[in-house]
Amino acid sequence: MAVSMQVDIVSAEGEIFSGKAEMLFAQAADGEVGILPHHTQFLSQLKPGTVRVVSGDEEDHFYISGGIIEIQPSVVTILADTAIRAGDIDEAKATAAKQRAEEAMDNAKSDTDIAKAQVELAEAVAQIQSLTKLRDRLNKTGMA
Repeated sequence: MAVSMQVDIVSAEGEIFSGKAEMLFAQAADGEVGILPHHTQFLSQLKPGTVRVVSGDEEDHFYISGGIIEIQPSVVTILADTAIRAGDIDEAKATAAKQRAEEAMDNAKSDTDIAKAQVELAEAVAQIQSLTKLRDRLNKTGMA
């Protein structure tokens, strides 16, 4: 049996995932991190992006809008602002949000408006990328 770790992904709406995993990948503040069981302790902010949880042949994808990741040797906890299973992302809504954010950036009148639009754009792009990564994975495994 492969060595595993406990992974918990929690958002303000509630727990979205709790289970054993052999690997986890997330978008930390300084770039993507890969976590294996018995990883050294680590605490970091998360950027909007995809979290991949790998257990055997199974791979779950989640969109995280940001938050914190805490790594202990046998437990990984993600406290997310928003967490959605990648398969549950509404592509039309994400694309519309991206367009609205781009328009808001073009029409911004202050640094605050620009910053807000940049955050909204980053979140929309991350959602679209999460969905794209999930589709690519499904196509490679012949499950699409």
